Amino acid sequence: MTKKEKVQFVIQTLEKLYPEVPIPLDHKDPYTLLIAVLMSAQSTDIGVNKITPILFAKADNPYDMVKLSVEEIRDIIKPVGLSPMKSKGIYGLSKILIEKHKGNVPQNFEDLEELPAVGHKTASVVMSQAFGVPAFPVDTHIHRLMYRWGLTTGKNVVQTEKDAKRLFPKELWNKLHLQIIFYGREYSPARNWKIENDIITKTIGRKSL
Repeated sequence: MTKKEKVQFVIQTLEKLYPEVPIPLDHKDPYTLLIAVLMSAQSTDIGVNKITPILFAKADNPYDMVKLSVEEIRDIIKPVGLSPMKSKGIYGLSKILIEKHKGNVPQNFEDLEELPAVGHKTASVVMSQAFGVPAFPVDTHIHRLMYRWGLTTGKNVVQTEKDAKRLFPKELWNKLHLQIIFYGREYSPARNWKIENDIITKTIGRKSL
């Protein structure tokens, strides 16, 4: 199977399995998505979705968020882990959004990545899912599967993102990265992985990570 054929098989299989892909993190606008994505670092989407309604009931916009102290934010989000860093990030970025962006989430990578606790992956999720700008956020599932499928060397997430963008058509990026995440969780997990359940890896070849 050539690399081109592998890519085509991945696209076709994922489209059959996941013709519609919901955004896993509950949100209502770019700001609440940004906060939810920030909170999801080293946490599960399910865990984040349990806590965000409590936080957003108190503050679902930067103006209300800065009325809370860092300690109050931390107390609310503690169950998702890394709460000291995340609470400072949430407060700090809310303050900057008010001071520099009139309370709006910026629609470009440069300004997003300047916000506290917002890295390239978080910015990519917001750009793709809130604003519809083609991006390919690479999380652990995508990093693992791209390597398993022999579509990247797997050295780091930066290389994996470059390879994904090179191999997959730009118009599919925003949907495809979600499809791969859903597939990774359901058919190709890091633990208790069974190749017989993993139709894509079984068909196009396998590398262990």
